[in-house]
Amino acid sequence: MVRRARNAEQRRLEAARLAQIRAVQSREVARYHTMNPGEFEHAIAYLCQRDGCTDVKVVGGAGDLGADVVATAPTGHRIVIQCKRYGPTHKVGSPDAQRFGGTCYSVHQAHIPVMVTTSTFTRQAVSYAIAQGIRLYDEHALGGWASQTGPAPWHQSSVPAA
Repeated sequence: MVRRARNAEQRRLEAARLAQIRAVQSREVARYHTMNPGEFEHAIAYLCQRDGCTDVKVVGGAGDLGADVVATAPTGHRIVIQCKRYGPTHKVGSPDAQRFGGTCYSVHQAHIPVMVTTSTFTRQAVSYAIAQGIRLYDEHALGGWASQTGPAPWHQSSVPAA
């Protein structure tokens, strides 16, 4: 009886902790929704720098060929990030992923290509990213990274579910 009560209390505490983390992550993502695309790119560059990257540059804009932020991870790998600051109902689709995939390795010499969004990805975008080795950071992963309750992209290897 005591063990069952203790287990129930542990489950309750874990659920409360997870709810608190989700609330913090949600507040972080909400901040990014208020930014324009250029501000969002600078915010992502800041996260890279905060978490130990060097040679961080915002290179987004007209003619960026799919790269918005480039950096060297603490592991020494070249990170190339495509930023998509979209509203919560505008998913990043396969055409966006394909444009990025067409340049991230060949033009930008990425070791770790990353697409980060304030939204989510379509199933087709996820499938393409898996096939091409592109790491996807949706609103939940971004919230975790920004709030330091989740990993930075160079520590993550899976992609979110569509």
